[in-house]
Amino acid sequence: MRGKRILVRLDLNVPIINGEVRDDFRIKRSIPTLTWLRDQGAKTIVISHLESAFSDSLERVAAYISKDVPLKAFVTKLDDASTVISSMQDGDVIMLENLRKDPGEKENSSVFADKLARLADIYVNDAFAVSHRSHASIVSVPRLLPSFAGPLLSTEITELSKCFSAPKPFIFILGGAKFETKMPLVERFLKLADEVFVGGALANDLFKEKGFEVGLSVISKSQAGLERIANDPKLFLPSDVATSGPLAKAIKNPDEVGLDEKILDAGPRTISKLSLDLAQAKFVLWNGPLGDYEHGFAEGSEALAKAIIESGATSVLGGGDTIAVVSKLGLLDKFSFVSTGGGAMIEFLAKGTLPGIEALKN
Repeated sequence: MRGKRILVRLDLNVPIINGEVRDDFRIKRSIPTLTWLRDQGAKTIVISHLESAFSDSLERVAAYISKDVPLKAFVTKLDDASTVISSMQDGDVIMLENLRKDPGEKENSSVFADKLARLADIYVNDAFAVSHRSHASIVSVPRLLPSFAGPLLSTEITELSKCFSAPKPFIFILGGAKFETKMPLVERFLKLADEVFVGGALANDLFKEKGFEVGLSVISKSQAGLERIANDPKLFLPSDVATSGPLAKAIKNPDEVGLDEKILDAGPRTISKLSLDLAQAKFVLWNGPLGDYEHGFAEGSEALAKAIIESGATSVLGGGDTIAVVSKLGLLDKFSFVSTGGGAMIEFLAKGTLPGIEALKN
């Protein structure tokens, strides 16, 4: 390891607002890998991407990481990387600029992948949260170098794989939106779990499938296939909902929503029912908030987080929005495992693998 040039793919795609890192969860989970490589005397070359409405540069992230792992350099141009790397000493760490500034990353360009691979002796993927993307740094570079899964990626695989043979009773709670991307996940866990609770905007799709009025509520672009699961005995929906309308906010039964109202959260009766079920559970998997927490409807999700912790069950949590809710409560460390993945977690749970994982096998 000492003296070897290690190209390590991390996921440092964190929100940067007004020039400041606002959520350092993924950064913190990546620091141990960088520290270990540094202690082993590797010449570590960090690559990542960033997609932010306020910045397309990783410079602020590099500065943030430097508080824990000193960086020899932040390289703004890929063409300059070879020169910088040639002057690295054992244990040095550098970071390259946002990979997605080059269209070759998303296009999975063999030319771009070759440029990255030429910089190093070994490739390490420690970016679980982006390993569902068939991008150059995820699926093409590992085929050009001796490649390995990093400790964070390995831990994600190990911990999430436990969901496939979880102890019973096992409750799966799924919130958020976009049923078109989550249908395979629901269908799989209706077979694996004892109870699948669907909340958030996803529940609106199922309310509509059952013939309920959903008013102005958020629904998925496609409700195809919902009839396959709508009446499954293991599937549960909110028994009451928090709504907002022209006159006031209200708690209603799902079949009482008006044309001019919007469902924005699960109601208290729903949380009480879930809490009772959770008290009997041995394993809980949760991805996706139960309400529009960004606009003040976080009560259901916050109450659910506390109920899961109080249950004493083994708990697995994931999804950026879900983590944001729980993080504000200061309860992340109370969950048995918190995944760094959003879409990657959903795809891994649905399929059991990801393109980035498969690329390491070749």
